[in-house]
Amino acid sequence: MKEFYPKKGRVILHVDMNSFYASVEMAYDPELKGKPLAIAGNVEERKGIIITCSYEARKFGVKTTMPLWEAKKLCPNMIIKKPQFDRYRTASVAMFDILREFTDLVEPVSIDEGYLDITESYKLGTPLEIAETIQKRIYDRLDLPCSIGIAPNKFLAKMASDFKKPMGITVLRKRDVPSVLWPLAVEEMHGIGKKTGEKLRSQGIETIKALAEADSIQLKGLLGINGPRLKDRANGFDNRHVDPQSANEFKSIGNSTTLTKDTSNQQELFLTIAELAHKVATRMKRKKVHTKGISITIRYSNRKNFSKSKKLNNPLKSESDLIEVSKELFLQGWDGNPVRLLGITATDLVENNYVAKQLDLFSFEKEAEKEPLWKTIEQLKEKYGTKIIEPASERNGISKSDEDVGTQTSFNKDFLQGK
Repeated sequence: MKEFYPKKGRVILHVDMNSFYASVEMAYDPELKGKPLAIAGNVEERKGIIITCSYEARKFGVKTTMPLWEAKKLCPNMIIKKPQFDRYRTASVAMFDILREFTDLVEPVSIDEGYLDITESYKLGTPLEIAETIQKRIYDRLDLPCSIGIAPNKFLAKMASDFKKPMGITVLRKRDVPSVLWPLAVEEMHGIGKKTGEKLRSQGIETIKALAEADSIQLKGLLGINGPRLKDRANGFDNRHVDPQSANEFKSIGNSTTLTKDTSNQQELFLTIAELAHKVATRMKRKKVHTKGISITIRYSNRKNFSKSKKLNNPLKSESDLIEVSKELFLQGWDGNPVRLLGITATDLVENNYVAKQLDLFSFEKEAEKEPLWKTIEQLKEKYGTKIIEPASERNGISKSDEDVGTQTSFNKDFLQGK
């Protein structure tokens, strides 16, 4: 079988579960199969929002993030279910266990998708045979459908997996890029969202081909360092490796400061907390992460240290939320004595576009209204890809001086860890 594999290149698969939450519900209750089904927050209220829906519901025009009342107008007989995140995580763990039966080089990128490097798995069959076996095994064991892209790199594999849904397998080679990808609208390219598409179209770049042929300097001026990177992708180039450890990496983002003088003035201490929270929030924006834990450190004038931490029910990233939680922790731990040093640390980090939130119904609605980009995980994957462009409003909130705040960090994709 080795002759079916490249001598120097790689063979990458991208496995993408189809309508994952809805499919899990159908596997759990077979009577739901073949029926229009939607998973939604606040199912009893008109303002509820569709988190995801089955392909049967999509035929009626129902879409992710659509208000529940609007979806019901389009499909009056649609079945509505509340999200069961523990159930989805269990299915996700089982799915990734199956993928690891074919190679150790498995990189989870969200609760329902991941990359495999099967270059050294040639003894198991051709790339197409391995993809077919994976698809069948997931369906037979878990009763869940998936689509798979086969390509020489991550970008092309991701693009390929989107071509045939549900239960599709697509091979996409570099030589196919001009004929298969270039005619597509630029917004259909993985990594390009609505706002980036608008910027590109404003410069006459309307297709992937136009992006592939665009001037790199012009693109950098328009989109920063992401511009030339997107041009490389449009030409089929992507040198990222499949990294099995990326889902387990963990570092925190923290900032501390020694006060100019020891103080027990609460107002001054709160101002310091706000400044530290600003620095942490800025670094989180730049790294595109949320935090699921906050800790605060207090060092008193007698050099005694105190720390207090809190696990969050739902990830947060806004500066105001960081300030609020940090003040709460400070007041719980401060004994009223003069303070010499304060520190704030965001822990248990989750990457923005991979976060699998266990939101209760109320907070799902609240967050969806507050930030459209975060209305659902499904929308992030399907419309923006795994490397989304941050909202313009968020980017504009980072000044030139803010860009220099802090040091390097990484993130912990904890959607599989039950935290």
